[in-house]
Amino acid sequence: MRERIGFIGVGLMGHGIAKNLVAGGYPLSFLVHRNRSNIQDLIDAGAVEVSSVAELAAESEIVFLCVTGTPQIEANVYGPGGLLAACRKGATVIDTSTAEPDSTLRIRAAFSEKGVEFVDAPLGRTPREAEAGKLNVMVGATDEVFARLKPMFACFCENIIHAGPPGAGHKIKLVNNFLALGTACLIAEALAAAAKVGLDLDTLYKLVSAGGANSSMFQAMVPKVLDGDFSAVLFALDNARKDLRYYTHMTESAPIASPIADTIHQTLVAASQLGFGEKFVPSLIEAHEKLNGFQIVRR
Repeated sequence: MRERIGFIGVGLMGHGIAKNLVAGGYPLSFLVHRNRSNIQDLIDAGAVEVSSVAELAAESEIVFLCVTGTPQIEANVYGPGGLLAACRKGATVIDTSTAEPDSTLRIRAAFSEKGVEFVDAPLGRTPREAEAGKLNVMVGATDEVFARLKPMFACFCENIIHAGPPGAGHKIKLVNNFLALGTACLIAEALAAAAKVGLDLDTLYKLVSAGGANSSMFQAMVPKVLDGDFSAVLFALDNARKDLRYYTHMTESAPIASPIADTIHQTLVAASQLGFGEKFVPSLIEAHEKLNGFQIVRR
């Protein structure tokens, strides 16, 4: 028999994960807070909606958290009727969110006292890959726990990385996002500068594509952006801002100087303040247009 799974957070990323777990033969119950627009196919596939965290935990051997960040994780764990109070001894809680590593370790210690395993397993890629079952996952766990959970991760992941001991998953995710979002900020600023000094952006794209400055982020962002399409990287700028704040908290606590990260964080803060926080990462270009007062790409 497959373990019974409880799922909190069937949003953009969580829906695809839950769908693929059900397709993989896992009995699954889920909790819906606000958005009910994407749950009918889960119910049709056999998933069951429950009304409270306590009910979900009582029915589940494994509980997934797929929420925005640390405040939402802590609310589901520590809140009235939350997972810390409701989970049974021997259960496993898997946090797929991007979170503050210090909070992760505190939560793990609290669950450990109750005989519950807490695993940090943040995700890479986008909702498109979640639906296709081709996410990346970075797992912070002991060797034994990783081996036990790996077949389940295979239901919705293409690349399953054992990042290290508990807590390592959230740490490596923040480093990964620093690199990815830093690259996106560089690309946006470079396109703004190139357009302002009169360069043809299609020519710039051809040059960069053929050289050492090329990257997967460049290829994801630029071709569509040059046609005025800002939807290529489905990750909201407010979430990007949050992740860079978590990263700078981590480096400050280490401690290690991180001046580039501070600049990237402030770039994302500026984009949010200019009104683009709910738009996706490629809208960094739109933020530069508004900041500088001229059009960078054609519409």
